[in-house]
Amino acid sequence: MRDRTKTRAVAGAAALLTVAAGLGVRSALGGEAAKYAGDALYTVLVHALIVVAAPRVRPAVAAGTALVISCAIEFAQLTGVPAELSSRSTLARLVLGSTFNAPDLLWYAVGAALAGLAHRAALAGLAHRAAAARPARHAAGPGTDGGRSRALVQGGRQAD
Repeated sequence: MRDRTKTRAVAGAAALLTVAAGLGVRSALGGEAAKYAGDALYTVLVHALIVVAAPRVRPAVAAGTALVISCAIEFAQLTGVPAELSSRSTLARLVLGSTFNAPDLLWYAVGAALAGLAHRAALAGLAHRAAAARPARHAAGPGTDGGRSRALVQGGRQAD
């Protein structure tokens, strides 16, 4: 239970950092570079929110789900519904966008790949730290147990 709480906290912090990065990129770069970096970061944010909701999710599953959600929202823009909602709400404009743009799909895939790799690296780092924290197990060499293991394997009893 504690691991899930920690994972949620780290994923929540990653989501906040992603929003901050998106705002920073938007103000620092502008133009196409900011737009496409924002698309990739959008999918990274979706990935982080998936991990907050399901902390035991595998990185590939979270990345794939984030990509599907991002692409579904992009394709929904073909209907005009997001544009209508975006005209009424700033939040809807930020979340749903308003106009379909095919290159966005590529940048969503880039964001999903980067998020999946970062998630995988984070899990590998946690596993490495957990393994380092465990006490070492020493395997007994032959003859170090007074023959007890041989007697047990042979089904016999050790003579006292």
